[in-house]
Amino acid sequence: QVQLVESGGGLVQAGGSLRLSCAASGRTFSDYTMGWLRQAPEQEREFVAGIRWTGGGTYYGNSAKGRFTISRDYAKNTVYLQMNSLKPEDTAVYYCAVGTYISTRPSEFPHWGQGTQVTVSS
Repeated sequence: QVQLVESGGGLVQAGGSLRLSCAASGRTFSDYTMGWLRQAPEQEREFVAGIRWTGGGTYYGNSAKGRFTISRDYAKNTVYLQMNSLKPEDTAVYYCAVGTYISTRPSEFPHWGQGTQVTVSS
């Protein structure tokens, strides 16, 4: 089993920044994608950003492009999401997830953390 623990959420004013962290432990795969996805109230889960653990290739959802950066620390088995220029519409629970493929579909990330709340005030 893979265990994912997110941290770093909180309340921030519009235009501000936050950095989310996700520490992974347990079973790992030969190569995999770690992703950040989010879910706002009464909305479906939305892909935010992903990174291939081997090689470090990254890709982003439209809402994150130009504002968010995903990165990983190999030694700490941790992935980060640096979020800048935050907007009220970024308010959501942010989840770290692991999947085998390069995908933006939430259904292709079978392992999820418990989530961390991000609230952006206007």
